[in-house]
Amino acid sequence: MGLRRWVGVVALIAGAAPRGAFAQKTLTWQQIRDQFEATNPTLRAGQVSVNEARAQEITAYLRPNPDMTSTLDQIDPFTANPYRPLTWALPYLSASYLHERGGKRELRLESARKATAVAGSELEDQERTLLFDLRSAFVQTLQEKSVLTLANENLAYYDRVLGVSGDRFRAGDIAQVDLDRLELQRVQFETDLQSALVNLRTAKIQLLTLLNDRTAIEQFDVTGAFEFTEPTVTLEELRQTALANRPDLRAALQAVDKAKTDYRLAVANGTTDPTFGMDLARNPPIAAYVGFSVTIPLRIFDRNQGEKARTELDIHRNERLQEAAEAQVFSDVDSAFATLNSNLVLLRSYKAKYLEQATRVRDTVSFAYQHGGASLLDFLNAQSDYRSVQLNYLNLVGAYMTAASQLNMAVGMEVIK
Repeated sequence: MGLRRWVGVVALIAGAAPRGAFAQKTLTWQQIRDQFEATNPTLRAGQVSVNEARAQEITAYLRPNPDMTSTLDQIDPFTANPYRPLTWALPYLSASYLHERGGKRELRLESARKATAVAGSELEDQERTLLFDLRSAFVQTLQEKSVLTLANENLAYYDRVLGVSGDRFRAGDIAQVDLDRLELQRVQFETDLQSALVNLRTAKIQLLTLLNDRTAIEQFDVTGAFEFTEPTVTLEELRQTALANRPDLRAALQAVDKAKTDYRLAVANGTTDPTFGMDLARNPPIAAYVGFSVTIPLRIFDRNQGEKARTELDIHRNERLQEAAEAQVFSDVDSAFATLNSNLVLLRSYKAKYLEQATRVRDTVSFAYQHGGASLLDFLNAQSDYRSVQLNYLNLVGAYMTAASQLNMAVGMEVIK
């Protein structure tokens, strides 16, 4: 077959394949975060809420509309001259306008703007919580990928041992029952492999759900470092950073400020607002006249006392909520920092000692068993110990990265990458 024919066949096969069948979508953490902020439906709904609060600012700053009244009185169709019923008619046209005093309009706008600021901070706090869920799903995916790699390596290593053991059995060096026990042990490694595949698929599904992404599981992957690093920040630095960056604490402070504005607005609403009016009319034999009026409500009874008391109490309530939010910040930071350090203590031991020991023991016992210098029980125990140590280490790294995400959420920003 000529070269042109081969090219035509390859092109035909490529054209027949489904679109995107060979595409692999591999995202880093930053790409995951950017897509999440652009597509997550919960965040987008929260942004709509902020826009709604901003729209309330327009309503708050509106001026009162003037009133207009038009009348036509003393129409007489039953006079001696029915063809002139409007002879003695009295046309009347009046307009009035309520003038707001006390800065009510400006205070309404100020209160609405502060409500928008609170809504914005609450949206940031919602994003902070959702980012923790996203980071946890991302870490879980990286962890399951590492566990899957370990399961493949363990199964491949064990298959090599089984190959050597089969040769020993055929040479009469081991009994049939020993070979059977070795083959039965392989089920555990196959189970680990299948469990890792299912867990990885589940982690990817959770991540795609947060991204609101319909990419096929087989075409979606993430990449990133699955390891731990020593933190370089102290607990006191983390506390101060959290006080400056936590959006829920900022929302609590803004709520106190808004409550004070609402109290000033309640006081302003208690002031009287005059209504200015002007009228234009005709009263025969007077051809036309103009009149002016001012209406001032008499504040014999203050009908705004309850609102003043409520808004003043609301200031104290929000101040207590602010104190509670500040206490929660310290609690979150201290708890997350303690969890992080607890994982670090174990990780240092594993990395400095246990990982190397488990590998050395497994390789030594395997070599000894293959040459008749160790029992089958010793070999199986060494394999089990190696598997447990490696799996525990991966789980600890995952727990550390999750604790780092928890600390980032507690602080309100990424202090540990």
